Amino acid sequence: MIPVLDWTRHHSDPEGFTADLGDAVRDTGFFLLSNPQVPSDLRDGVLRQAGALFDLPEADKQAISILNTPHFRGWGKPGDESLDETQPEVDTKQTFNIGFDIAPDDPRLGEPFRGLNQWPDLPGFRDTMLAYYDAAQAQGIAILSHLARDLGLASDHFAPLFQAPLSALRLLHYPPATGAQGEIGAGAHTDYGAITLLMTDGEPGLQVRPRGGDWMDVPHVPGAYVVNIGDCLMRWTNDIYVSTPHRVLPPKHQRRSVAFFVEANPDAMVAALPGTGEPKYPPIRAADYLQSRLDATYAPKEPT
Repeated sequence: MIPVLDWTRHHSDPEGFTADLGDAVRDTGFFLLSNPQVPSDLRDGVLRQAGALFDLPEADKQAISILNTPHFRGWGKPGDESLDETQPEVDTKQTFNIGFDIAPDDPRLGEPFRGLNQWPDLPGFRDTMLAYYDAAQAQGIAILSHLARDLGLASDHFAPLFQAPLSALRLLHYPPATGAQGEIGAGAHTDYGAITLLMTDGEPGLQVRPRGGDWMDVPHVPGAYVVNIGDCLMRWTNDIYVSTPHRVLPPKHQRRSVAFFVEANPDAMVAALPGTGEPKYPPIRAADYLQSRLDATYAPKEPT
């Protein structure tokens, strides 16, 4: 069962909210967050702009291909990714990635994950996406403040580690199912970062597989985020929190969603947090960990 947590309790009942959040991230690692702090008109605007992007002619999207840059920003065509590294099938989805925005004269330009975003020629697209990026990152940090409390840490423990983040805003489009053998919208995977905030258009397809359980559908609650723990935070908490496999089945109709992957600063050290026991993993920079995961995602598949 995937619980629904009401963000308004963040103010009215913070201790109860933290306790319920802690239970959720130790169990399935997934929950629905109703009444989030990100304005609904901004969320709606992002979904509209995503629709406009994916409706562009393919030549326009190819001009801003994610393969143009080593910084994982831009449009990904069907087949560019394969999230299930154990299977030969590639994903049928289209994607568009936006990272932490920096100016062309920023001295960090060219560092790992520090590249320029690619933008389509759509009115208001850039401004809407950058506003949403900042709002979603703030929501993520606010959730992390409760997770810090749950772990017995100061509520602001994570905040300074997420100020110039590796976080990525990802727009997704899944075409209708064709019935082809082995077809998959997004292969079974766990997310790479700290937490993920997902909003969808309501079309079914997302499933999770809790530990020891079978695949189950994630319900749609209008206006709520689907939130889940990523592998980096699972590692940070020494496996106290759960990063749960999930996938997207080919939908009956087209499906559009928007994922925001809340990531730490590139130089943040991911090491077992105080009070989480004997470390199971060696310390690693957040950027190095993310790079290792992305290399596997974009590696060419052997023909079968």
